[in-house]
Amino acid sequence: MIKVDSTSKTILEGIGKMIDAMVTDYGKFNYGHNTNKDVADNMFNEYKDDFKTIVGQKFIKITNGGSVKAFIVKEDNGKFKMGDILKPASWRAPAKNSARGNVLEGNYAIQWTGPLYLR
Repeated sequence: MIKVDSTSKTILEGIGKMIDAMVTDYGKFNYGHNTNKDVADNMFNEYKDDFKTIVGQKFIKITNGGSVKAFIVKEDNGKFKMGDILKPASWRAPAKNSARGNVLEGNYAIQWTGPLYLR
């Protein structure tokens, strides 16, 4: 788990910081569990290079390796604020119970698999 403390001026800047934190966390996991350096390097580079952002009407979907890692709210909509990080409920939709952080405000934790579960 990595904590993102810094704020961002734009959603895309915030998404970049979130992805950087996820890549850092994956590196810690991958190199800690893989004894073959060449395999670990290949796996790390595949993970790092496979992020995609898909812009929808209400959310920006963050994918990697064929799975959704997070949804980011594009604009204020009552319950959620622009930049809120939502955990995926499925490939097409976020879990709308609670935001896991905000890419604009910072001060949230994330891991390589995506936003943390609610406590």
